[in-house]
Amino acid sequence: MSKQELLIDFENLTDGERYELKELGLLLEDEVEEYSFPKVHDDRPPIEKHAVHADRVLNEAYNYEKPSSFSRALRLELGGYKILIISGTASVNTEGKCEHVGDFRAQTWRTYRNITDLLRAEDMSWHDIVRTTVYLRDMERDYAEFNKIRTSFFRWMNLDPLPASTGIQAILCWSSLLVEIEAYAISKIKE
Repeated sequence: MSKQELLIDFENLTDGERYELKELGLLLEDEVEEYSFPKVHDDRPPIEKHAVHADRVLNEAYNYEKPSSFSRALRLELGGYKILIISGTASVNTEGKCEHVGDFRAQTWRTYRNITDLLRAEDMSWHDIVRTTVYLRDMERDYAEFNKIRTSFFRWMNLDPLPASTGIQAILCWSSLLVEIEAYAISKIKE
């Protein structure tokens, strides 16, 4: 890995950054270590992870105008089960832009649409969702409306029991985003 491939300003590292990079083994004196860190451990292979895509409705985070480093979702396969870990998902379109700026209800529906397509990409559905975490920019203003939409959506999906869930007020990564949802789904692997 060369300095040109990294997004770090090596000319302006603080003393604290320099110390921590050295402790991580990423910086030797003032040179970037050339190997990819961390090395894959030899005593056991890491768990297989598969990135999940839903290109029909949203783009990959690393294709944003200002790239972001995360997968939309990861699929893990453990003991006959498929686990889908869906990153915080919002009203983002195929161009990596916020859809429905200023329209909380439309953003919520678009978020559900994006998550639905990530589930479909793995032949899963909302019936496989076991947990969601909901992030609202303004909990006092938007929670009642969010809960109406969520309750209606879950009724349409005929979910019983409902997924476990937590609601959190948060400043989201873009000021245009009003709601973000992350989710966990589990299903048996088809034989």
